[in-house]
Amino acid sequence: MVPPFEAADSATQLLATQRPILLRSRSSGLKQAASWFDRNAGDEPLRLLRACPRYAPTDLISLPGAAERLGLGGIWIKDETQRLGIGSFKGLGGAYAVLKLAMRHVERRTGRAILPAELMEPGVRAMLSELTFSCASDGNHGRSVSAGARLIGARAVVYLHQGVSDERAAHISRLGAEIVRVPGDYHDSVEAAAKAASQDGWIAVPDTVGEGEDATACTLVVQGYSILTDEIVAATAGQQKPFTHVLVQAGVGGLAASVFGHGWARGLFGPDTHLWIVEPERSACLYESARAKMPVRLPAGPATNMSMLECQSPSLLVWPIIEDLTSGYITVTDEEAADAVRLLNEGISGDQRLRVGESGAAGLAGLFSAAEEKDRKRLGLDQSAKVLLFATESPTDLSVWSGNQ
Repeated sequence: MVPPFEAADSATQLLATQRPILLRSRSSGLKQAASWFDRNAGDEPLRLLRACPRYAPTDLISLPGAAERLGLGGIWIKDETQRLGIGSFKGLGGAYAVLKLAMRHVERRTGRAILPAELMEPGVRAMLSELTFSCASDGNHGRSVSAGARLIGARAVVYLHQGVSDERAAHISRLGAEIVRVPGDYHDSVEAAAKAASQDGWIAVPDTVGEGEDATACTLVVQGYSILTDEIVAATAGQQKPFTHVLVQAGVGGLAASVFGHGWARGLFGPDTHLWIVEPERSACLYESARAKMPVRLPAGPATNMSMLECQSPSLLVWPIIEDLTSGYITVTDEEAADAVRLLNEGISGDQRLRVGESGAAGLAGLFSAAEEKDRKRLGLDQSAKVLLFATESPTDLSVWSGNQ
């Protein structure tokens, strides 16, 4: 049973202090078992998302220049900046949840199972035009839900807090969604979206779950991310334990839990693999939850340039998996994230150049931070280390993107 949130204390210190790397021992296997990360978790999302014209696997890119610079055996980065035309791994989650929930709606109405292709048929689309899907977002989840709704002819309403830029809101509006602005922070927009869906009979598609909330749609969102790990498995086929370290940046923790859990179930990672989470120092709810050994809710604080990771509390759906499997927590500053953006944009020592936003570069920033530790031996960061990173998003606010500077 997942405990309720506990309010974090020493709010000012929590938001202002860069924390040392927090290492945790983990069990030799998963205590939790859930269908959304088991061996076959990616099969159904792939079946549905192949209905999207823009679906294609994203690249797993080697960064030998970065590896040499850090004295490591190899670094690979999964490039999600081209995902489904949305430019973020989020394209896998929200869109899949919308399609799956739409299929369930049609099946209830017709009394029979349908195929994904039938979602495009005029009679089915007429049924789906009656539906409204809603969510809260910092930007990319809203784009994914909106794209899924537009594909099937349904309506989308996306709730954005006051910290979401007009540029990010415009990306969502262009996909046909209605935007509702909410005072406060991300948590406030999540609450507003859930309340509106309940009152108006809409279908809520959240990417986080709080105490006592229905996890059905969020489970589908996180399950959609399994496709990403399956693509990595395919790209490294035949390699025995191809990675010694996996760094995943996190907001509420959905991607990290999916990568760690599904990767474990697929045999991509094992007991000796270092599974680390990277967060902004100003919004490190998973770090503080791990330290407290229970989910905590941080107070709202100063904004971070890693805006897609700016969340005050873990998703209770994924927290048990994170607690089971994560062996290290790292926080990074805004300056470190901006430096990582520039390095990827320029190409490190001849590496392929990647156009990545600050949230998308946080994993690399975390690796650079860890590599500066005096006792690298305890972290396993030596010539035998093979590191997997994720470029989770392209720049979402080009007007302030640090790669342009």
